[in-house]
Amino acid sequence: MNYKIALIRGDGIGPEVVGEAVKVMETVGAKFGHSFEFTDVMMGGCAIDAVGKSYPDGTAEKCRACDAVLLGAVGGPKWGHSSDPDQRPETALLSIRKDLGLYANLRPAALRPAMAGACPLKQETAEKGIDLMIVRELTGGVYFGKRERYETADRGIEAADRMAYSEMEIERIGRRAFELARMRSKKVASVDKSGTCTVWPRSILTWPMRMCWWTTPPCSWSGTPASSMWWSPRTCSAISCLTRHL
Repeated sequence: MNYKIALIRGDGIGPEVVGEAVKVMETVGAKFGHSFEFTDVMMGGCAIDAVGKSYPDGTAEKCRACDAVLLGAVGGPKWGHSSDPDQRPETALLSIRKDLGLYANLRPAALRPAMAGACPLKQETAEKGIDLMIVRELTGGVYFGKRERYETADRGIEAADRMAYSEMEIERIGRRAFELARMRSKKVASVDKSGTCTVWPRSILTWPMRMCWWTTPPCSWSGTPASSMWWSPRTCSAISCLTRHL
């Protein structure tokens, strides 16, 4: 089969990483009878240098025309000091997430016994291994919420960033976590600061979600699972941790 791949090489170590990934893909393709057609797409600091904006016009369209996007690293100390959003690399990352609907960030965290000596945890803890999948929502919350700056009568200038989530966004990322959990331990930990976002736990624990996925996730305060993972990571082995973007 032939696949079209958009290459966003980006900045810093990005071009090197993407270049090596392309070599791997070509080797796999030659072995299993696949071919790849690569299209370079400019984004990030290199795009600021070339065209004056981190997210050039037509970036999303070029990516949609491909079967997949391979993204390197975006940004670096050279950029990001301007107050103009178009001159900041992170603007490109947020924009492409929104335009392509990239709502799920999947971060596997695994420590194999052979690597126990390189882990800062106690040896007897590290030797048991760690196997987590962090599922993080990417297109809602504070990064995309309304921003305000206003004058108060008694505290001077005050600023606020709104953390907004729809039930659809929460249920969508929840379903993704449950899908992954069904292939692992069938356990999901919804990690949330419940006192600051009441719609999140309500949406994750709705009856339709339970009926569809038959795995009731334990809800945890953000500090509790962090300490559990540190003191006894084995108890969290193969768990999918679901969290919002903060």
